[in-house]
Amino acid sequence: MTEHVLNTGESEKLNNTRNLMMFLIPSLLGLLFFLAPLSVDGSVTFPLALMAKGLKGLLGDAILPLVTGVISFTALASLVASLAKPGLVTNSPLLTRLFCVSPAWLAVRLLGAVFTLMTLNQWGPEILWSADTGGLVLNDLLPSLFVTFFFAGLLLPLLLSFGLLELLGTLLSKVMRPLFRLPGRSAIDCLSSWLGDGTVGVILTSKQYEEKKYTQREAAVVATMFSTVGISFSLVVLTQVGLENYFVPFYGTICLAGVVAAMVIQYLPPLSYKKDVYIDGSTPNRDDELVPAGMSTAKYGYQLALQRASKVQSLGSVAKQGVGNALDMVIGVLPVVMAIGTVGLVIAEATPLFAWLGAPFVPLLEWLAVPQAAEAAQAVMVGFTDMYVPSILVTGLESDMTRFIIAALSVTQLIFMSETGSVILSSKLPLNFLELAALFLLRTLVTLPIIVLVAHWIF
Repeated sequence: MTEHVLNTGESEKLNNTRNLMMFLIPSLLGLLFFLAPLSVDGSVTFPLALMAKGLKGLLGDAILPLVTGVISFTALASLVASLAKPGLVTNSPLLTRLFCVSPAWLAVRLLGAVFTLMTLNQWGPEILWSADTGGLVLNDLLPSLFVTFFFAGLLLPLLLSFGLLELLGTLLSKVMRPLFRLPGRSAIDCLSSWLGDGTVGVILTSKQYEEKKYTQREAAVVATMFSTVGISFSLVVLTQVGLENYFVPFYGTICLAGVVAAMVIQYLPPLSYKKDVYIDGSTPNRDDELVPAGMSTAKYGYQLALQRASKVQSLGSVAKQGVGNALDMVIGVLPVVMAIGTVGLVIAEATPLFAWLGAPFVPLLEWLAVPQAAEAAQAVMVGFTDMYVPSILVTGLESDMTRFIIAALSVTQLIFMSETGSVILSSKLPLNFLELAALFLLRTLVTLPIIVLVAHWIF
């Protein structure tokens, strides 16, 4: 985490009004923006989501051309930076980080730009830009991601840079370490994902991994076990299947299944193969999590928070960091979501691949006494492309229980390539496509029996 507060003299030196205000005010604002629930028009939302929705409404019809322009510029700039390597880019650490990418990621960015232009203008084969494929990604997902990333990137330093993680990490280490073999600071990632937005949780995890706050194993576990969609989108899924009156047991089921999955799957490959080393290969010092003798956990966490706040030299540097975060998210993620999301949805729509993959689940669902098991099985594996698609596929089923099960499963599966999976792949997190596919399958196998058991109790 951070070096120890060594002695009483240092502790007293940290306890001044400047450090207290530098810790308290930004940290409270961070909690407010990311985690404070609001009731708006009868539904629960969060200030960050409300701000993003407001900006999206303000941009109106201009948002699709804007997103298309950003993705197209990203592809063109990445191509020029990779081939010509102009001094403007190579002499700037920020521009180098944004536009100098590997050949594989350059290809993905170019493909994302092509798909975006085709979808916006409805060029080429309809299968690429229809409302169920490229149109779903461009019209429904990317505008929301764009405005969310804009605000999340700007505001992330409130959580990361002023001592909040140091305080919460110390307080919660006695819970997170025994249950999930994670440092206490991971609790804020989990909360921001479960209560707010999964993609924000992934970005928060990636930033901390890059800053050597998480080891490879810890970052992989947090990103794939806790970065689920937030409460608001869970309600959208439940509404799609016509069971919004069951929201409390529905979200309770998701939480139960998610916690069990996180406790179990961390001990299975591929997560169990991840090394407990930082991004640069160095080994963590677990003594950093120990509370010094004679000091309470709360006091030690508070001293670490003040120590972190004391290192903030200027708010301008923090604002610059926020702008860099926002650019990283928008430029690094949007083209990837468009490319991979479109390809995945085209496979789901135009081929029987996911029906074949779902076939082995028919006997399992029948054994678990799930009504309309054959129809439900077709929706089990398609969630890997987009978590909203399974709820669409089962909307017409007669059984409330089956619709409940598939809706809950689609959320607890967590990894879907049209959004969360693409964000993970476009980050520096130590996970590849095959590992994400394996984790998706493991999450399905672990959470499905739990969800079915609760569904039998409810219905």
